[in-house]
Amino acid sequence: APSARRALPALALALMVASGFAGLGYQIVWTQQATAWLGHEAPAVLAVVTAFFGGLALGALVLGSRIERSRRPAHWYAACELLIAGWSVSLVFLIGPISAWLLAATGAEPGVARQGAVAFVGTFLVLLPATAAMGATLPAMSRVLALWWPAGRSLAALYASNTAGAVLGVLAAAFWAVPEFGLARTALACAGLNLLCAAAAWALPSPRCSAMAPGSVPAPAPASVSAPASASGSGLPVLAATGLLGIGYEVLVVRVLSQVTEDTVYTFAMLLAVYLVGTALGAAAYQRWLTAQAAVPAGRRRAPAGVRDALLVAVAAACLLGTLSLWAAEDLRDAVQRGLGAPAGGGMAAALAAEAVLDLVVFALPTLVMGALFSHLALQAREAGTAFGRALGVNTLGAAAAPLLFGVLAVPGLGAKGALLLVPAGYLLLTTPRPLARPSAAGIGGVALAVAVLAVAGLMPPLAFVEVPEGGRVLSYREGAMAAVSVVEDADGVARLRINNRQQEGSSATLLTDARQALLPLLLHPQPRRALFLGLGTGVTAGSAAQDPGLQVDVAELLPEVIEASAHFTRALVADTSGAPAPRLRAVAADARRFVRVSPVHYDVIVSDNFHPARSGSGALYTVEHFQAVRDRLASGGLFCQWLPLHQLDLDTLRSIVSSFQAVYPGGWAMLATNSLETPVLGLVARADGAGFDLAQARARLAGTMLPQPLPDFGLADEWALFGGFVAGPQALARWSAGAALNTDDRPVVAYRAPRITYAPDSRPRERLQALLAQVDIAPAELLAPGGDADDGRRLAAYWTARDDFIAIGQQVRPTGDVQHLLAQVRDPLLSVLRTSPDFRPAYDPLLRMAGALGRSDAAAARRLLNDLARVQPARAEAGELLRAISAAP
Repeated sequence: APSARRALPALALALMVASGFAGLGYQIVWTQQATAWLGHEAPAVLAVVTAFFGGLALGALVLGSRIERSRRPAHWYAACELLIAGWSVSLVFLIGPISAWLLAATGAEPGVARQGAVAFVGTFLVLLPATAAMGATLPAMSRVLALWWPAGRSLAALYASNTAGAVLGVLAAAFWAVPEFGLARTALACAGLNLLCAAAAWALPSPRCSAMAPGSVPAPAPASVSAPASASGSGLPVLAATGLLGIGYEVLVVRVLSQVTEDTVYTFAMLLAVYLVGTALGAAAYQRWLTAQAAVPAGRRRAPAGVRDALLVAVAAACLLGTLSLWAAEDLRDAVQRGLGAPAGGGMAAALAAEAVLDLVVFALPTLVMGALFSHLALQAREAGTAFGRALGVNTLGAAAAPLLFGVLAVPGLGAKGALLLVPAGYLLLTTPRPLARPSAAGIGGVALAVAVLAVAGLMPPLAFVEVPEGGRVLSYREGAMAAVSVVEDADGVARLRINNRQQEGSSATLLTDARQALLPLLLHPQPRRALFLGLGTGVTAGSAAQDPGLQVDVAELLPEVIEASAHFTRALVADTSGAPAPRLRAVAADARRFVRVSPVHYDVIVSDNFHPARSGSGALYTVEHFQAVRDRLASGGLFCQWLPLHQLDLDTLRSIVSSFQAVYPGGWAMLATNSLETPVLGLVARADGAGFDLAQARARLAGTMLPQPLPDFGLADEWALFGGFVAGPQALARWSAGAALNTDDRPVVAYRAPRITYAPDSRPRERLQALLAQVDIAPAELLAPGGDADDGRRLAAYWTARDDFIAIGQQVRPTGDVQHLLAQVRDPLLSVLRTSPDFRPAYDPLLRMAGALGRSDAAAARRLLNDLARVQPARAEAGELLRAISAAP
């Protein structure tokens, strides 16, 4: 009936929207789940994209021709949707065993070939039943819709509808479903959508039709731009190549923009959504163009080959323009953020909008033409006798190779600039060669573009984002498969290690404080023999531990480029200044999560670096499952310390991490690495046996530790300094984190919440530190082993009170270079702190330094201060010695 003929195509398109929604929802879910066996989000993205497109290709190639011959293509579509739903539900319950199997297959220290095989092949096999079925849904619905619509209109409309649904799926999964409900429930919701699609498709009435021969199609409408098969050919090589180049461009742009954007889970979702929107609009625009062709006399219509070449040249031009815009990406980002008010508290929405604008500039035009090009190539292949399923399969097969070829091989080998310029060059090579006597507009444009590509290759600088301060210099820069790593030195000689230019991993100015993050947990253990550090950074933390002649240190560092760059910082730790690591330090290029889960070694001490929780993949290092894996890797009596960057964490996210830690280590404590107000670092500490600490044992440990640099240089002169950083006991941590959502592999709340403070800081680190200290507490009985001296407990409690007062005083101090003015602010408050605890050296040392500086200009004031210091802390000789020196001076 005419009404059915009008309504059923709309229903078919709605099904494709729903199917696309579920498909990309799964991709977000599977990418997060793949981190369970791959360990980090960056390789998980590449592996899942490869598996996704590989499965789509296989499904389209294997099932497409059978669907073309079927009398009931709607039933094929329904069966595919049922298979997608069934396998996705199975993965919800099988993800644990699958992860364990793939982790065991990879091993703790795999070679490149083995790791790549498990990551890409393993992920492909795990997802294959669902992705293969997805690959057959578009050919099946194309066959259904072709019974009502002309082939050209059906292909473009289906592609646009399916892609539009994918956009909605990406945004809904990343911004709502996964943060709110977790991965398993999101996958189950997508499976429910598949079931609804299957039921609706099964009920679709089919016009009476006979089986169709492979490659045959309904007669094209007048709007079609068909051509004989001998003239246009099937175009399968071009379809494969454009799939490779299109996804290659996406992979490369995502990689480059990770150095400009915040590189959070939202960053990838926004990039993917913009990419999909562009391709959907391109397909829709191509459909409108087809319709417009109906009004053009047959003799004046453009030849299909000419249309194809024009589109290829247009894609090449758009990709070249997009690549050129990347050199201005930082300036554009800053301009947009200023316009939206993000730095002045515009909020997370404004910051994300700025990232979206940047994505649009780089992606909008290229993807628009890509969508039109695919629609044209698919239609021409079908009209040349090639089944749509085969054409789609070949295109997605090319796309499946892109993450490996461009993301893993091209970037390290050619650099980001060289890899990106391969994309427009590749599109130009696909155009039809024409004799010089008959040049076409597309041919002339192609020649001009080729010259432009060569000019960019020769004249433009490397596409590297490295912030170099005035008077500074770049000491090293390496582009690896997952990130770019740089070491930059400023005019004062301070070197900084950065990953993707956005994430600072340490500097040469913080050597002593970085070393404390190793020494504190090591000194808390009575006799460590083997230690594991998760994350290398500058190498100073692990390298300081390796200075202990009785300790073997292993380090798991994700990026080989970081291991290489750490030599710039570890030179300060070795006598020959070669930068070579200590012989007792073994750095392994391995993911921390994977290494902990599959390593056969048990460690006396495990120290986890203060990973930025908002950065791609880092949130997985704060999950309950990871903390359990660390516990299983501890030797008897072993100790675990998880450092947390409070300057990069909001308190709500910290509560979730603490709650997750306590779910595994209910007897754990919290301590500060230093008393810094600007970069406070909090450590969560636990012992495998749950026992407390023995002060007498700690004294012996401090006395017996032989390092090249004395322990007092690190602020660890005695047991009071060692235990004085503890700020919260088990009861306070449990009370403070009560009700906070656990951060788990299934519900990665940290990855989705931590970006809020990165995009739009709502407080200063010192304010968060002060708020935390006001809400937690600790009693000596919670920390010390039973049976100790009661006076020791009182001295430790006094030290903690003095520390809290010291930090509160620091909140009120206004920095100044005038010693008199600074002393006026802190003299009486710091002396009061010392009266509370004479053991608290951090209040003694700054007053001693100010007295020394003051002695050169006001000896009388310096003597008064030193006399006060000697009275408050008579056990220390420094004040008396300096007093005698000033008095003896002429």
